[in-house]
Amino acid sequence: MFNVMVDAKAQSAKLCAMELSQEFVREWRQYHSQIDNLIEETVKEMITLLVAKFVVILESILAKLSRYDEGTLFSSFLSFTVKAASKYVDVPKPGMDVADSYVTFVRHSQDVLRDKVNEEMYIERLFDQWYTSTMNLLGTWLIDRMDLQLHVYQLKILIRIVKKKYRDFRLQGVLDSTLNSKMYETVRNRLILEEATASVREGGMQGISMKDSDEEDD
Repeated sequence: MFNVMVDAKAQSAKLCAMELSQEFVREWRQYHSQIDNLIEETVKEMITLLVAKFVVILESILAKLSRYDEGTLFSSFLSFTVKAASKYVDVPKPGMDVADSYVTFVRHSQDVLRDKVNEEMYIERLFDQWYTSTMNLLGTWLIDRMDLQLHVYQLKILIRIVKKKYRDFRLQGVLDSTLNSKMYETVRNRLILEEATASVREGGMQGISMKDSDEEDD
């Protein structure tokens, strides 16, 4: 669909390059402007719809993380069973597979878009809006829990997602002005604060840290 719009724009430009009699010039310019506006509005809508689908994926992950909110029955039960049994057996704990699966999905989607879409400008706009929308979602989720202390599993998964997201979109050419938005700084500062608290409470984060360089993880 993106490439159809790219081709339409190219064909429109070719038509405008044709020699036209003076009496048709004014009418044609108006028609050409309408075509350009239609293409631009269509591309905007396509990007919005595609980003919305990407946001839904992250929303589903955050919904799963919500089960670990401080004060919920699930969170209390998990913490109790882990502390009670960890001295004797290997207790199954929520792993990083949720975060890793999401990171893999993002990277695969980026590769597909790079391979299939022929217009760099559209890719740049899509990636900018994708990063911004998902970072805003993360920030809103954390703001809604401003009075709650994050569960250690919530914290680990969020740190992995945020670090990898920042790194991967930077590698895709998203500008620093977009990457280092106010919402990103809000998310980053909150995770650093939660990490410091968890390190005291849990005795360490086992190698997962928001403060590490983004280049250290692949």
